[in-house]
Amino acid sequence: MTTLRERWAAGNTTLGAWLSIPSPVVAEVTARTGFDYVCADLQHGALDYADSVGLFQAVLLGGATPIARVPWNEPGVIGKVLDAGAEAVIAPMINSAEEASAVVRAARYPPLGARSFGPTVAGPRSSNYAATANDIVAVIPMIETAEALAHLDEILSVPGVDAIYVGPADLSLSLGLLPGNNDDSPSFREALDAIVAGCRRHGVVPGIHATGALTARRLEQGFAMVTVTSDAVALRLGLTSEMAIAHEANPTTGASNLY
Repeated sequence: MTTLRERWAAGNTTLGAWLSIPSPVVAEVTARTGFDYVCADLQHGALDYADSVGLFQAVLLGGATPIARVPWNEPGVIGKVLDAGAEAVIAPMINSAEEASAVVRAARYPPLGARSFGPTVAGPRSSNYAATANDIVAVIPMIETAEALAHLDEILSVPGVDAIYVGPADLSLSLGLLPGNNDDSPSFREALDAIVAGCRRHGVVPGIHATGALTARRLEQGFAMVTVTSDAVALRLGLTSEMAIAHEANPTTGASNLY
């Protein structure tokens, strides 16, 4: 399977999905929908490390690249999800070059980093994981605060950073806005423009959390890694849509549960 780093090096855009439900069945169904990557969210998702092992396996079975957002920039956690089979790590709340460098060190084997060797699950999937892991694993710090924006060029200059990932909710909060995609706000739009421009200057892939409806706009803005939806959001939207259709046929059933 072509890695994310190889796709980005070839100039390709990657579209992905987010997992917050600890179900390998949901993970496989999501991967089979055609996403390039599927991310297990260990920060805000209702899942933990033990769940992620099966999720990564299911994503691979479904034909997508398994990646993980870790709860925090902690080297033991980063190494553990990579050992479990994640092929990229997204680290939240990165606000400085030093913090970005710490993500790189945790995700790369020496001499490029300080990751401890012991790929219990990931290793057998490669004939020589020790020699190839540094080429496979993508390192993706999150840019989601005003502080990170102030240090954007330093963060993007860190060797080994392959992409950055914008968290719109936390970025909005940091800018004094309500959490979400605030495209009607000049400060939010200016922040996204600055991030994409910075990534272009430094040869780093700009990524962002989005929605299906926002994907075209994000691609036009220059983002090359776009998360389209999550399992929980897609499930809620699909069920709500189906119930609304059914409710038209039988208005007395389930009306109080619609939201």
